[in-house]
Amino acid sequence: MSLQTGWETDWHIARACLEWQVDMGVDEAICDAPLDRFALDPAPAPKTAPKPAPQSPAKAAAAPAAPEVEIDPVREAETMATAAADLDALAAALADYPHCELKLGARNLVFSDGRIGARVMIVGEAPGREEDLRGRPFVGEAGQLLDRMFAAIGMGRDHPDMAQALYITNILPWRPPQNRDPSPEERAMMRPFVLRHIELAAPDILVLMGRISSSTMLGSNDGITKIRGQWREVAGRPALPMLHPAYLLRNPAAKREAWADLLALQARLRTSS
Repeated sequence: MSLQTGWETDWHIARACLEWQVDMGVDEAICDAPLDRFALDPAPAPKTAPKPAPQSPAKAAAAPAAPEVEIDPVREAETMATAAADLDALAAALADYPHCELKLGARNLVFSDGRIGARVMIVGEAPGREEDLRGRPFVGEAGQLLDRMFAAIGMGRDHPDMAQALYITNILPWRPPQNRDPSPEERAMMRPFVLRHIELAAPDILVLMGRISSSTMLGSNDGITKIRGQWREVAGRPALPMLHPAYLLRNPAAKREAWADLLALQARLRTSS
């Protein structure tokens, strides 16, 4: 091993010292020799700013702060929904709506499924895990039961005959965390979009599937077990509240009531065709 010369040793030491100072946060070089700052001339006194001219009392009074504009999420939802000329525009308006924080935690916007123009439109509650993953309403276990229920009266979301087809949506297009119930505020801001959805899809009959759907669209706090099977009106159309398939999975004995409601729907379709 060869020995380094003196200048090479000094260069490496100087470089190491410089790198150490940079690591310590040094960002400015100073003079090579000490500077006696007490011997320097004192800094000149700062110039005083001229006093402002006296103002009249009216001008001297501070201008009132501009009032904050309070945003009404429901009013904005009504404006955006009304402006949607078709279902594609309505889906885009929902995607752009800024006031529902559920969209921040959802994977997909769940807009609709089935055949546009079907005589029956089902309005469910909110997407679950499977619906959120696939971007379609009623595709989980409850959705499979819904398909079997309507198949029993010859109807389905993909039925080739439009008179027996179904069109499906939800009150909320985004999944609430942990499948919790939508808050009253969330339901209120989504209701204008659902009403516009009904208007654009133009079904003959609505099926309000479950407690959340029925109370939101009817403006009633009556329990679903109390009002199920009773014909109501929403957006100028007959509406039938029904027990949600998820409820039927938890309470199989209630399937008898659901079957009675399906038969009532079938009879109404036959008499109004």
